[in-house]
Amino acid sequence: MAEDNMDSSYGLCPSWALSVGYLGVASAAVLSNWGSAWGTWKAGVSLVNTGIRHPGSVMKNVIPIVMAGVIGIYGLIIAVILAESIPKPMDTRENVYSIYTGMAHLCAGLCCGLSGLAAGGCIGIVGD
Repeated sequence: MAEDNMDSSYGLCPSWALSVGYLGVASAAVLSNWGSAWGTWKAGVSLVNTGIRHPGSVMKNVIPIVMAGVIGIYGLIIAVILAESIPKPMDTRENVYSIYTGMAHLCAGLCCGLSGLAAGGCIGIVGD
């Protein structure tokens, strides 16, 4: 009877749930930094163009580049927070990380990453 109770309590904690959680961590870091790089590239091209045409107003165009870099840092911070909240398996090889928590971390990572990607693109377009 005790084995049946233990099987049912850990039935929602499969070993692949960790992969789903770490996929959220990776998506937060990768997509946010991709958006940051995209925004920096678009705003950097505009900065070079402004430097050629109007050398006196170059410093105004540095602001979008800095803002795009902050988006990448924000994605890294969220990725570290998510990664630190994923527990290690116990010594008895029982996983305590549930599917629910893994999906929550995946959704949090995707929300952060996709919004960072969109914000980086928007900053690049506005900085252009």
